[in-house]
Amino acid sequence: MTSLLLALFARIIANPFSNVFQKKLTLAGLHPLWVNFATFFLLACACVLPALSVNWSAFPAAFWLNCVIAGTLSASGNGFLVKALQQGDLSVLGPINSYKPVVSLIGGIFLLGELPEAEALAGIALIVAGSYFVLDIKQAGVTVKIGRRPEVVYRMAAMVLTAIEALFIKKIIVQSSVPVSFIVWCGFGALFSAILLPVFGIRFTAQLRKSRPSNVRLFVALAATVGLMQATTNYVFARMNVSYTLALFQLSAMVSVVLGWKIFHEKNIRRKLGGAALMMAGAILIILTN
Repeated sequence: MTSLLLALFARIIANPFSNVFQKKLTLAGLHPLWVNFATFFLLACACVLPALSVNWSAFPAAFWLNCVIAGTLSASGNGFLVKALQQGDLSVLGPINSYKPVVSLIGGIFLLGELPEAEALAGIALIVAGSYFVLDIKQAGVTVKIGRRPEVVYRMAAMVLTAIEALFIKKIIVQSSVPVSFIVWCGFGALFSAILLPVFGIRFTAQLRKSRPSNVRLFVALAATVGLMQATTNYVFARMNVSYTLALFQLSAMVSVVLGWKIFHEKNIRRKLGGAALMMAGAILIILTN
């Protein structure tokens, strides 16, 4: 139990800090997809030696199919995430991730056979209500307000993709182990994020020249926090229901709001903290159904 609590705490703290490093790198003029690729590349390099000790031929075709799907969703989702952070407030974009349990509950019904209970549905309602305050939605209406904010659309896309990715990661963990699932996540993430660069016309050499020596520590810090985030995520996934685990991770919403206020001087913090707290209450209610 102690190791599980430590993993949860590390995951909750690592996620918003990784968002901070991503935002700083994009504000330095680097393309979001390049930041995404560099992160996965550093993590994949760190996994080379551990990967050599794994008997990869022992895994069935279904395992590799799940790896390809998860890798595609991960690279795409993280690309959208960094793009959102480039344009929007961390205190807004971080708490939006509280919708992830909603997506995973729906996806879990079809992919993992997990059925939501009445308490979980009540938690979903609280999360949606809290978003009213975090997103600062006025009388203009939810759809119109969000539709006019591209950073929110990017963040929602990232949230949906990574929520579905989580379900496939759970499958990979069941078919292998926590360490193997992490190696696979890093390797396939690097592969598919590299493929995205030429698809969107991003020149490797041009981005490399823009990556100043002063950015090196930011990239290392980003890779470390993202690696810690995913390693602890997989550890918790192996021991808990996916949708409830993702709900628990939404406690990081409060951290995102505070970091956005302290580091990037974002405004309306009292309103956002109130909304994040309401969303957090909804996430906790979902957890209590486990």
